Amino acid sequence: MNNTVINLGLAGLGTVGSGLVKIIQENNDWIVRRLGKTLKVKTIMVRDLDKPRNVVPSADTTFTTSIEDLLGDPQIDIIVELAGGIEFPRQLITQALERGKSVVTANKALLAEHGPELFELAAAKGVGLYYEASVAGGIPIVQTLKESLAGNRIKTLTGILNGTANFIMSEMSEKGEDFSTVLAKAQDKGYAEADPTLDIEGIDAAHKLVVLIRLAYGQDFPLERLIIEGISKVDQFDISLAREFGYRVKLLAQVRDKSGLLQGGVYPALLRQDHILAKVDGPFNAILLEGNAVGPVMLYGQGAGDLPTGSAVLADIMALARTDSAPNNTGFLEARLPQAQILAPERTVFRHYFRFTVLDRPGVMASIAGVMGEHNISIAQVVQRQCAPEAGVPIVFLSHSAQMNNVSAALETIKKFSFVLAPPVHYRII
Repeated sequence: MNNTVINLGLAGLGTVGSGLVKIIQENNDWIVRRLGKTLKVKTIMVRDLDKPRNVVPSADTTFTTSIEDLLGDPQIDIIVELAGGIEFPRQLITQALERGKSVVTANKALLAEHGPELFELAAAKGVGLYYEASVAGGIPIVQTLKESLAGNRIKTLTGILNGTANFIMSEMSEKGEDFSTVLAKAQDKGYAEADPTLDIEGIDAAHKLVVLIRLAYGQDFPLERLIIEGISKVDQFDISLAREFGYRVKLLAQVRDKSGLLQGGVYPALLRQDHILAKVDGPFNAILLEGNAVGPVMLYGQGAGDLPTGSAVLADIMALARTDSAPNNTGFLEARLPQAQILAPERTVFRHYFRFTVLDRPGVMASIAGVMGEHNISIAQVVQRQCAPEAGVPIVFLSHSAQMNNVSAALETIKKFSFVLAPPVHYRII
């Protein structure tokens, strides 16, 4: 890739694709100064040729509906996949790699589910498969893990990786509104899709966590083995109580190295109000990691949007344009990373928040505390609130560190008590 013009074939001209084009147009002289080459969007594949376009790269840019116009053009140096979905991008990227074309993608779902086979193919063909924009929008976490922190063993990585969920949790915490009200507000602002399932159920963050685990640990952690819990059942009552205890509730993606075994998951959890991630509000993303040499490092910024995500796509294009040797796709030498050694979810250890809604009668608290004691759960704090008799009385327990198998067993026993009026509520405390 030594030519002075780098021709791009773009699949998709939606939000991110349009942002990429805008940046290339606006910063063209700056890009040339850094790269010594000109970036040209030669061909764009779209679904509808008649749809009006807000941005057009240049007068001689070709619009097409044919995949062959991208893959079969020998002048196109890099394929940029921004179409979304899984099956079509998988087909496009596979064929591009097979034909020896490097690819830039923002598709975290595809990489989470089919990354190993695609990276293996890219290595076999000696071409690039770059994906900075797949995690946390404009935050340069992929390159940071690949290059800047490559000499570190990562001990922990905790992130707020979904702006929609973080906006909802922030609004519920600050304004006291319930989940459905804030979700509607997020949709009105364009932060949430009409079908918000991937965001609010933790699936989007889980896709991103799988990508980050590969980069941080050099292991493939299958998506289906992650703990994935969303925020759709988070109650305003628990958010308010958590604040009284000095905590904020956030949807967190986390991986930890526990004596060579990886513990990973996405779940709503309580963070101390003075924790640095507890201060990340609105639609922003943040990643806090700890390396054994560098110590703690925090990256913070916009996790979505046309220009921030387009900026990440552009960074990958420029990195590939500079590369004369084999591209650094995974950050490791192996063509296929080994399967992760995973700590079973039931063996994971956290502090815990429990809320039980019970009849107001003598002995209830003692019975619950007794079950916890039988399952090696040590109680750190207890608060009982008086409510209307027909609603029951909420009792909140905060525990010291306890293993999840003990927590699950205790909850199974407690919820069968006749005085328990509603399913117990449980959150991890980070």
